[in-house]
Amino acid sequence: MKIPVFKNLIPKYVIDTAKTLQQNGFLAYLVGGSVRDLLLGKTPKDYDIATNAYPEEIIKIFPKSIPTGAKFGTITVVCADEFDEKFDIEVTTFRSEEDYINGRWPAKVTYAKKIEDDLARRDFTINAIAIDLLKLDDLDPNNDVVDPFDGKSDLEKKLIKAVGNPFDRFSEDGLRGVRACRLASQLQFEIEQTTFESIKQTLHVTKQVSIERFREELEKLLYNSPKPSVGLKLLAEAGILELFIPELLEGVSMMQPQYHVDDVFTHTVKTVDEAEDVVKLAALFHDIAKPRCYLKDEKGVHFYGHDLMGAEMTKLILKRLKFSNAEIEETSRLVRWHMFYYPSVNWREEKEGKRNVSESLLKEWKDEIENNREKNIHGWSDAAIRRLIINVGGEEAIEKLMKLRIADAASNPKSEFNPKELDILSKRISAVRAKDMALKVTDLDITGTDLMQNFNLQAGKAIGDTLKFLLDKVVEEPAFNKKIDLLRLAKQYLEKENV
Repeated sequence: MKIPVFKNLIPKYVIDTAKTLQQNGFLAYLVGGSVRDLLLGKTPKDYDIATNAYPEEIIKIFPKSIPTGAKFGTITVVCADEFDEKFDIEVTTFRSEEDYINGRWPAKVTYAKKIEDDLARRDFTINAIAIDLLKLDDLDPNNDVVDPFDGKSDLEKKLIKAVGNPFDRFSEDGLRGVRACRLASQLQFEIEQTTFESIKQTLHVTKQVSIERFREELEKLLYNSPKPSVGLKLLAEAGILELFIPELLEGVSMMQPQYHVDDVFTHTVKTVDEAEDVVKLAALFHDIAKPRCYLKDEKGVHFYGHDLMGAEMTKLILKRLKFSNAEIEETSRLVRWHMFYYPSVNWREEKEGKRNVSESLLKEWKDEIENNREKNIHGWSDAAIRRLIINVGGEEAIEKLMKLRIADAASNPKSEFNPKELDILSKRISAVRAKDMALKVTDLDITGTDLMQNFNLQAGKAIGDTLKFLLDKVVEEPAFNKKIDLLRLAKQYLEKENV
């Protein structure tokens, strides 16, 4: 492997930090993923420095620093580049670690004198390489690139291999097994066989990892991998997926009807590969409920209602993984509506009985056709378009729904999906949206205060229910969105409900 000209690749603020340490009599090595990425010709996202300076000495040298991990020897140094843009560098004292607890944290940290001792505590050989930052002007690949575990060779072999005894490494830190699968996916490497077997043998340690740390690794796998399916399959094979998202494994060997080529799990991970980042999470869960909705009759195999059940399962899983409420809401909505189709009325009448869609959606289609046969030549009425926008969560969510639909179809070579459906729907949405329309309660020409004043109501459930009723009416007929009409409709509703 040719050693690149590191000085031209490493930001000046990193080199300046190293020089400051040198001027105070200390060593400074670039370590970890940043060295790995540089050797692979990639631009690192962050930079870590290892030094023989103790934490209190680092803080003294760099007044603008944060003792984020001082008890483990790590100080975050805040520095600036030539344009005064601020950056963080983690500067860590050479150390060794012992007696890990809770499958994650060392109970005993001992400061070391040599960089080799520090590298020995690291997870994988490709992450156990160091560059002497004080010798960049005349870098000697044989002497100044410290590589005691032959990590450069493993980089060339595209191999993820544990430092030292792999069983010991994974017994120390349960997250390392997850990280191995993520790195293999991200770098398109293979995991060395003994290393992979040790991951399987230490699942009892991996089980102790906090759900937040697993979620962080899952997100890196999904969003930083050329093919996330590689990592997802490794997580499944290693037994890690069973610990954190066992529902996904229900789709393994669950074969689908004749218009699919893969089982549910394989189709799912292929869909994730095809999906854009904004819908990767929805792609991962879009068919999560199929195994639980499996039905076989004289007409074949069906998964009726898997969109509805899938939305509920997605909410529970993402809540368990501690995703944000906003991500949970958006992703579950996309899963709920991912089975939508927008062909012409005639096409739908011909195909509705042959598609694997929920019974509720089939009924919506049939009702829409019958109720609008004369005036609706585009497939859905304006009201149906407005309802879709509201149900999915707005126009931005509609765009994501289309991206999910495309990924779902692209992952299946037998799909009958016609992208023209989405082109037509996009034009219809634009045309409908250009009209004066209400998509949420706040778009109404009336407020809860208006209802309280006109009907002597108190703030509470009755106000919310009435506003929702009025929104439904306006979605069907936008012309009703005038205060005088809304008050009339509200009066009728309240009298009917005996409020």
